[in-house]
Parts: sequence; structure tokens; C-alpha cells
Amino acid sequence: MQVKKSEKASLEKDKLVYVLMGLVFVLSLVYVALEWTEREVTKYEVTDTEFLFEEEVEIQQTSQETPPPPPPPAVQEVEVLNVVEDNVETESIEVNTEETEQEVVIAAPVEAPVEEEEEEVVFVVVEKMPEFPGGQQALFKYLSENVKYPVIAQENGIQGRVICQFVVNRDGSIVDVEVVRSGGDPSLDKEAVRVIKSMPKWKPGQQRGKPVRVKYTVPVNFKLQ
Repeated sequence: MQVKKSEKASLEKDKLVYVLMGLVFVLSLVYVALEWTEREVTKYEVTDTEFLFEEEVEIQQTSQETPPPPPPPAVQEVEVLNVVEDNVETESIEVNTEETEQEVVIAAPVEAPVEEEEEEVVFVVVEKMPEFPGGQQALFKYLSENVKYPVIAQENGIQGRVICQFVVNRDGSIVDVEVVRSGGDPSLDKEAVRVIKSMPKWKPGQQRGKPVRVKYTVPVNFKLQ
């Protein structure tokens, strides 16, 4: 036979409520105990004056030395003139007036050496270039009339253009003739040099109003007709 318990008589029903009530009671006792104790709290008042430090400035008193008195002014000697009567003889003083004469020699001014242009200096471009008598057209006419076509070149049908370079001296004479570019045959080059050397004197080139040596280039054409 099983024994039945009544729900009202069961103690397990309100067990949780009793546990919570006991816990609240215990916590209340602990809180009261903590609040019951008294603590002495000391309050300190801090003012700004405690953080101010007085800076001690040591003043040293220096002894002032009195400057020495200024030196007395120099006493000017007063020259005393003795006035003598006319009938009193005075001592004569001889004064030597001889002076050594020194001759001053003034040297003549030395002229600065004039820089002369050496004959070896040859210009390529000057203010006024040298010119054949009569101008450029007269030069070409002279070349065409005086060039003799080499027979060897004619027989072999050789044509060409020889470029020659030479120097026109200060007096207009032609020197230092050389072939810069060959015409393709030595006979043509030789004839071109001969014709240029036989040219009359040119008008010399000028630089700063003075005649100078100038290098000049002239082409000589050889063409069969």
C-alpha cells in the first residue's frame, strides 16, 4: 500500500522561498555590520601658497673704486721777450742758409709695347675679305681664260672639279697654294695650282682697318665640251 502525501503538508514546496529569505537576512546583517564600524577620515586642505617657493636672490654689494684724478694740464711755457733799447748791443746769431741741392730727374714716360700681329697668323674670316681685282666675275673670267686643259685628261675623258686653298698676304700676293679636294687626276690638280699661282695680286683683307693675312678657297672646274 503506497502512502500519499498532501501538497499542503509538503515542506519541499516552499524550500526555495526559505533559502532566499535566509540569504537576504544574512546579507542584511553583513551590510549593517559594515556600516556600524566608524573610520576616522582626516581631511587635508591644500592651498596654493604651499607650492610657492620664494627664490632667494643674493645681492652682492661691490665696492666702487673711485677713478684716479685726471692728470693736471700741461703747463705751457710762455716765451719771455726781453725788450732791449736801441743803444744796447746784442749778440749776433749766425744762421746757416746753405741747403743741399738735390737734382730731381723725371724719367720720360715709357710707351707701352704695341702688339704687332705676327706674319704667321692667318685669319679665315675677317671684317673685309680679300678680293680679286675686278671682283668675283673677273676671277671666274680669269680662270676660264688661263686654264689649259691637260692633254692626258682630254684623251682619257677625265673631268672634275679641283678645290684649291691659298693665303692672300698683306700685300695681296698669293702664297701657300694647296689642293684641298682633288679633281680625280693629278694633271688636273697640277694645272689648277699653276693657274692660281699665276694670278695677279689681290686686294688684301682687313681686320680693324689693318691689312691681314687671310686664307681663301677657290674651285677650278675642268669640263670637256
